Amino acid sequence: MKTDIILAGVGGQGILSIANIIGYAAIKNGLNLKQAEVHGMSQRGGDVQSHFRLADHEIASDLIPMGKADLIISVEPMEALRYLPWLNNEGWVITNDQPFINIPNYPDQAKLADTLNKLPRKVVIDADRIATDLGSARSANMVILGAASPYIQLDFATIENAVAEVFARKGEAVVETNLACLRAGRAFAEKQ
Repeated sequence: MKTDIILAGVGGQGILSIANIIGYAAIKNGLNLKQAEVHGMSQRGGDVQSHFRLADHEIASDLIPMGKADLIISVEPMEALRYLPWLNNEGWVITNDQPFINIPNYPDQAKLADTLNKLPRKVVIDADRIATDLGSARSANMVILGAASPYIQLDFATIENAVAEVFARKGEAVVETNLACLRAGRAFAEKQ
């Protein structure tokens, strides 16, 4: 078993929380993992990406070679497309369809949507709307993680437990909202 993931988004969108949860679930499943440093601005508004590798055997490098990623998980559509050169021919893109327009020359949204629609293996989801409808706009990252979960090769119950553990210090209401968002994302992906 091996899964190589590019995590992408904009600072403040919860990429580190996604990585934390996948890592926690991987360890609970007895898997090896390596994560490259998060590259980009760690403050709100800058682009952020990280290489995340899971395997049931030893992992030699924390960097994913170009054209070898199994998944691109992104909380922002332009950032998903930015990392397509890392995706292998059978890889999946899981992304929010709602842009985070943080630069003056942000690409035309219709062109972004058209490019995403042409991808053979993708889950494009309005994570912002789903998270808002479930009570927390800040939980769009959990919707995206849920949508990616069928492709990560981790037991979903372990991912749910990881969400509960990571958010436990914030209280039961926050845990339940994030779990609801995670489950909504998974349900959406399973219908695709």
